[in-house]
Amino acid sequence: MTRVVAVWLGHLLGRLPIGWLQLTHSRPRMAAALAGVAFANVLVFVQLGMMGALNGTIAQSYGLLRADIMVSATDSKTLTDGSPISRRVLFQALADPEVAAAAPLYLGKVDWTLDGSTNAALSVYALPTEAARFAAPSVAGTLDRLSMIDTAVSDRRTRGADLGVLAAVSDQSPLRFEATGRTLTASARFALGGGFSADGALLVSDQTFLRLFPQRIAGTPSHILIDVVPGADVTAVADRLSQRLGPEAVKIRSFTQAQAEDLSYQTTKRPTGIIFGIGVAMGVLVGLVIVYQVLSTDVADHLREYATFKAMGYPHRFFLGIVFEEAIILGSLGFLPGIGLSMGIYAGMSAATSLPVVMTLSRAAIVFFGTILACTLSGALATRRLRAADPADLF
Repeated sequence: MTRVVAVWLGHLLGRLPIGWLQLTHSRPRMAAALAGVAFANVLVFVQLGMMGALNGTIAQSYGLLRADIMVSATDSKTLTDGSPISRRVLFQALADPEVAAAAPLYLGKVDWTLDGSTNAALSVYALPTEAARFAAPSVAGTLDRLSMIDTAVSDRRTRGADLGVLAAVSDQSPLRFEATGRTLTASARFALGGGFSADGALLVSDQTFLRLFPQRIAGTPSHILIDVVPGADVTAVADRLSQRLGPEAVKIRSFTQAQAEDLSYQTTKRPTGIIFGIGVAMGVLVGLVIVYQVLSTDVADHLREYATFKAMGYPHRFFLGIVFEEAIILGSLGFLPGIGLSMGIYAGMSAATSLPVVMTLSRAAIVFFGTILACTLSGALATRRLRAADPADLF
């Protein structure tokens, strides 16, 4: 097999594959190098997987809603934090001729006792039953059945719950459960899933929400959702509303901008996102150190041979080519077990946490090319001693 690869590389490079021959000359060293590269790949993949899961759950938290513009309190950084705002903002927004409709959105969190001993934290979304246009298509048709107090639409992907029971929820098989001391009945379901701050979600009417959270009042929703008339410029309407509502302590953004700002804040300001980012950097650093150590040791072991080539007049780019050949081989071969192990870890993490930890083609491509780049950088650093050396001093 080694000879076949050597012949193939010889045809590809147009010369003797010196890098491959040097690597395979010491099998234990090559195996250790490949294990190091694979380990670094696993570190990076796992951190990127968790970062991707964080990003996915942030986007997922907006999955039950749709709107053109969202009005929030000025201290609101994410969908679920920030102060309530006054409902009078809704009526002021409706005065704009290009605003077609507006609705209050109420958000909260309740604990659902699953089996008498463990609880699931549920994010509660509440809209007026007549505001179906602001609900995602997956749940818009269920809002009319929420007109009865203490009814809800349940999340069939709630983490920790009996998924078989949740999947069977229907008019013929309603689910009754307790939350904050009230008995709720769910006869419809949607698929959202848990995230980093909650195990699932619940959709209720604004009237049921106010009974679940008696400290909240109808006049102070969490956000206000706005739709503009067909053909209107969303950005222009948002800017105009910002001027109109200047005295109010609110910020007005397009719905997509609100999601983007939420994502940016949680990945760059919140500890979880920062920790995952540091983890990715540490994985890259580990890979650089391992490959640099292997290649620099290889260069040191063959200094006399390199000196001979240098004395014969071979330029430094020739030696760089050999070391880069070794680096690309290590990066490519080390990537294969790395991605294989990472996919297994992803499957285990997703099953254990119900988080959207999935391998994507773009992530695999980024890590692969990043691995090759890191290995070639390590190779360039490993040849610095050779560049400055005098052939006469190397014998």
